[in-house]
Amino acid sequence: MTLPLMPKATAVWLVENTGLSFTQISAFCGLHELEVQAIADGEVAIGLVGLDPLANGQLTQEEIERCEADPTARLQLLKSKLPQPTKRQKGPRYTPVTKRGDKPDAIAWLVREHPELSDAAISRLIGTTKQTINAVRDRTHWNSPNIKPRSPMALGLCSSVELNEAVSKSRKRAPQPPKPQLVGSESSESDVLGVVDSDPDVQDGPIIGQSSDDAPQPDAPPSDDIVDPFAR
Repeated sequence: MTLPLMPKATAVWLVENTGLSFTQISAFCGLHELEVQAIADGEVAIGLVGLDPLANGQLTQEEIERCEADPTARLQLLKSKLPQPTKRQKGPRYTPVTKRGDKPDAIAWLVREHPELSDAAISRLIGTTKQTINAVRDRTHWNSPNIKPRSPMALGLCSSVELNEAVSKSRKRAPQPPKPQLVGSESSESDVLGVVDSDPDVQDGPIIGQSSDDAPQPDAPPSDDIVDPFAR
């Protein structure tokens, strides 16, 4: 339900100037019934000047009299005849003439503080062109000596909500760093531990720390003194 302007001040005026019930006033102003009763008792909104809903075109005297005669009726807010603000259409952002000279400063600030923003994002954010962005970045702008990086929010070229939204979208689109590769299961245990296999063509020598006497000796050649028992 659409509420009136300054609901609490409107409730103060209705309490002081009408015979409406607390329930009717609370429903119209979007307040709790106990809060409206506290306003009537002087415990809440002390010193608050009431806002006349008749003067600003939110109610009519006939509507108030109708609800005063029927305690179960509810006040109906009048539709404003003022033109409603239109939703901004897609396209380049309009910048007042007095603020157009501040765009290079805002571009320099965005390029320095948020390098993740693309030229298209900066262009949509403050309503500029890619040619101007490149000129500020490369210091080839005709007014480069006088450009001072300043926040576009402080200059009134964009809001903090718009800047945060643009930065979030740019960070999501940025390429992610490659993940570190883990040792696969196909790798051998010697590769993981860094053990180097010995050359199979090289014969194994004696173990370090083993004496030459303990080392295995080659087989002795057969002796000529052995007598063949079958010899005659």
